[in-house]
Formats: sequence, C-alpha cells, structure tokens
Amino acid sequence: MKTAILGAGKIAGTLAVTMRSLAEVECYAVASRSLEKAQQFAAEHGFQKAYGSYSEMLADEEVELVYIATPHSHHYEHMKLCIEAGKHVLCEKAFTTTREQAEEIFRLAKERDVLVTEAIWTRYMPSREIINGLLEEGVIGEVKTLTANLSYAVSGKERIIRPELAGGALLDVGVYTLNFALMHFGNRIKRKQSAAQLTEMGVDGQNAITLFYEDGRFAVLNSGIYGMSDRQGVFYGSKGWMVVDNINNPLEVKIYNEKRELCRTVSMPKQINGYEYEILETIDCIRNGKRECPSMKHEDTLEVMEMMDAFRQEWGVSYPVESI
Repeated sequence: MKTAILGAGKIAGTLAVTMRSLAEVECYAVASRSLEKAQQFAAEHGFQKAYGSYSEMLADEEVELVYIATPHSHHYEHMKLCIEAGKHVLCEKAFTTTREQAEEIFRLAKERDVLVTEAIWTRYMPSREIINGLLEEGVIGEVKTLTANLSYAVSGKERIIRPELAGGALLDVGVYTLNFALMHFGNRIKRKQSAAQLTEMGVDGQNAITLFYEDGRFAVLNSGIYGMSDRQGVFYGSKGWMVVDNINNPLEVKIYNEKRELCRTVSMPKQINGYEYEILETIDCIRNGKRECPSMKHEDTLEVMEMMDAFRQEWGVSYPVESI
C-alpha cells in the first residue's frame, strides 16, 4: 500500500525504519513544512517523493494511507486535511486534544468512507493478549490491583512543555498508563481520582491517577516528564505478583510466587521495533473494507479522550487548540 508520512521529525524516522522492513508497505511520500527537510528525509529513508507542504502531498492521488507524525496540537487539523483528501489515516497518540475533536474526526471519516485509527502501539502488540492470557490463567491467583509507572526526562522538549502544542505528561505518556489499565482491567470503572503538579507554563509535569473498578479492583497510574521511571506495570495477586517490563513496549513478564521467588519468565515475540503491528493491522483492515481497527476501536479512543478531558479540567490545564 502506498504510504505517506505527514511530518518529518523523530517519530517519523522511527516509523520509516519499520515501513522499509514491511513487504506490505510502499514507502511512497513524505511531507514537511520545509521541502529541504522532506527531501533529506526521503533520501535517508528511501521514500519516492518529498513535498514541502501537506496539502500538496495530499493532492497526490497515489497516496493511499497517511501516518500523521506531528505534535498532538495539530492532529485534528491534519486528520481533517487527510480525510477531506480521501486518505486513510493512522494517527500518532494522543489522537486529538479533546473528545469533541475525536468525535468530529470519526464523523468526517464515516462521511468520506475512510479508515481512521489511533496509533497506540501497545493496543496492537501481541503482548496485550499474552498478558491477558496469563491473568486469565490465574498464575498469580485473584488479581485486585495493578500499578503502572511511565516517566521520561523530556521536560526540555518544546512539544512537551508548551500549552499551544498540547504539552504535558498526560497526553504524551499518561495516555499509555490509561490504556494499560483499560486493556488489562477493562473499562467498568466506578470512580476516578487524580492529582497533578503543573509546570510554570501551565501543563502537567507529573500526575497520579487512581481508577476504582465496579468489581473492587484498583489501578494506580503515574506519569511524568522530569525523570526516568522503571516503566513497569505490576499486577498484585493472592498467590504472587506479575511484573511487566516496560508498559510502553513490553519486553518480558516476570512472575513471582507466594514465597517471593521468581518462578517464571515470559518473553515477548521478536519484533522490528514494535510499530509493525499497528501498520499491518491498519493495512489489513483497509484491504478488507473495514473502517476501524479491532485493536483500537473508535469507542476506546473516545473513552480515553473523555477521561483525559476530565482530568485536565480538574487540574486547570487547557490548550489554545481545544476548540473545533
């Protein structure tokens, strides 16, 4: 499938490495606000065409699928451009800045009969089913609690700290902790609590979220932009505990018994870099006439966006680009 990348930054380069390795992908075009940057990217990553404007690339009838790799603040605008041009879309997280924007995107996609999906890569990975299988197997007994920590030392990056770029920990890394809880504990949540420490520029520098489930289960989630965390997700059971190494791309799962002994290690399948799963599922769905991916349903994206809207409202965090 002739695939294009909108944006030529770091994440675009990572995706290009994946695309080059997939027989299902034809690395066709890249667009940047700078033609020189797009040409350099195309030469480095083997893309056939380079464009100095997004609209010019989207006018190319050969483009079938567009990966959006721009800051959160621009996703809504850029997805609209793609949909209006009749292109299928795989968009970086966070999908938009608000649920209202996400709803409008899905409405437009349905109207134009194109597939649009969110690139929460962990939703598409085989690790998701492996972890759920272990929980269902009861390897650590009855599980009532999970914790998830994800922080990176990224407070010096413009897209992270600026409100006009929809910065902050929540939309950049907290979105992964929320998805981790929803993937493995489900969404029957009775109550939510949260707290955040804001930066001088008014975005969340670090946050803590607690989800109270209807069945008594409990999820404690932390994310931040100041320091490196262990990136672990931990499930606590009546017969032991289970540690997921890196919730942002699980590497392995370690299972401990009641005697606090490591009794089993489960490794994840080898991968290119983890992004291949979202790309392959998106292409497969398009080829089969589907307009959403089963691993990242539209309702799941909307649910996470609604939760993040509510948390930001509690914290007093808003972005200039929230309106549609």
